[in-house]
Amino acid sequence: MPITPQNIVKHELCGLSVKISKSTDSTQKGLKGRVIDETYNTIKVETKKGEKIIPKTNTIFIFTLPNKTKVEVEGKMLIGRPEDRIKKKFPRW
Repeated sequence: MPITPQNIVKHELCGLSVKISKSTDSTQKGLKGRVIDETYNTIKVETKKGEKIIPKTNTIFIFTLPNKTKVEVEGKMLIGRPEDRIKKKFPRW
């Protein structure tokens, strides 16, 4: 199943380009890179300055899909292991 704006929260994020739109940590706002790993509460992003670990809570991500579509996602929607998010029901998605 291809990744779309409607199924992004239930999809694997590794390999996608990401930009941090809003964050409670001002040093992370505007950070850009590629998702290289994901845990229950964090996303690891490879940037030009090295790897950064971004907490999912209190963060808004903008993911660029393979077809160049940009999708804004609240980090709290991504909390959980990728394999468990498939079974979760989301109010907005």
